[in-house]
Amino acid sequence: MPKIRVLVVDDAVVMRRLISEALGRDPEVEVVGVAAHGHIALAKIPQVNPDVITLDVEMPEMDGLTTVREIRRTYPHLPVIMFSTLTERGATRTLEALSAGATDYVTKPANIGSVSLSIERLQQELVPKVKLHGRRAPACAAGVPPGQAAPVSAGPRPPGPARPIELVCIGTSTGGPNALADVFADIPAGLPVPVVIVQHMPVLFTKMLAERLDKLGSLRFCEGAEGQVLEPGHAYVAPGGRHMEVVRTAGTLRLHLQDQPPENSCRPAVDVLFRSVAAACGGDVLGVILTGMGQDGLHGCRLLRERHAQILAQDEATSVVWGMPGYVAQNGLADRILPLGEVAPEICRRAAAHRQAARLAQPIPS
Repeated sequence: MPKIRVLVVDDAVVMRRLISEALGRDPEVEVVGVAAHGHIALAKIPQVNPDVITLDVEMPEMDGLTTVREIRRTYPHLPVIMFSTLTERGATRTLEALSAGATDYVTKPANIGSVSLSIERLQQELVPKVKLHGRRAPACAAGVPPGQAAPVSAGPRPPGPARPIELVCIGTSTGGPNALADVFADIPAGLPVPVVIVQHMPVLFTKMLAERLDKLGSLRFCEGAEGQVLEPGHAYVAPGGRHMEVVRTAGTLRLHLQDQPPENSCRPAVDVLFRSVAAACGGDVLGVILTGMGQDGLHGCRLLRERHAQILAQDEATSVVWGMPGYVAQNGLADRILPLGEVAPEICRRAAAHRQAARLAQPIPS
């Protein structure tokens, strides 16, 4: 298999060297060029023909956001991985870049003074994403790690009538910010149940994401907080760096945040949230797994399935990475496997069953 060709774009000489060194240590990756800003990068793309571009968010001459937009005009499918600082401005600009067409992102090492630690972190966080997005093998495009067989397909469950639900729980990762925006842009205000969400993102990024989703005007979005009561028509995004759980106290659903070790290398983790939802709500739940790398959410969906909860999975064609939804779908845990554009109507349809059940449960006036 030919090496994955990478163009590294960053205005800082130190960062270009660190990224190039981290990528160059992997035998499957080759750095074919570097650039100090977007103008140089755009000129080099046809010269070096990269499979992936790593792109700094903040640069002189032409910044990362402008560069992404220019790249997408000519190269609509070329993977672009953004590099940003772990700050509110970095988070905001990264989300803007993802909306403009960037494929993925990585946050910069906090202490680049330690060369060995910085390279180690880049090898852990950047290299897998470069290999995932740059490799063209079908199994890797589906998010299945090299050398690991895909699960045997069991197919979706037979369709049946929607049962009442009291909560929607969503898990997503790579490609998730745009997928969530697409889904909730099509969900009208007044959803009769609350929504809890795990999007794999670091601290600060989840707060910015919740604020951006809140501007859609459908549901009221916020970053989840300890002890918050879950209200219909509201959505709660798990805060970066903390696990989020749902608990029931005196008949009321609330959020609980905790700092147990990461699961599936993630904190927050979808499995932690879904496991708590299964314990608190039983089968009166709609679980939704959207685009994402890895298999976080698989075990949580299995627990929900055992309690006869309903589960939706995004299909492969519309996923940036068909890892998380792919594992759920291929293990036969999904009631329906849907293109992204059909997820919102299906959530609304199944939530409507809750509204109808609540209406029927009301006492008849004498």
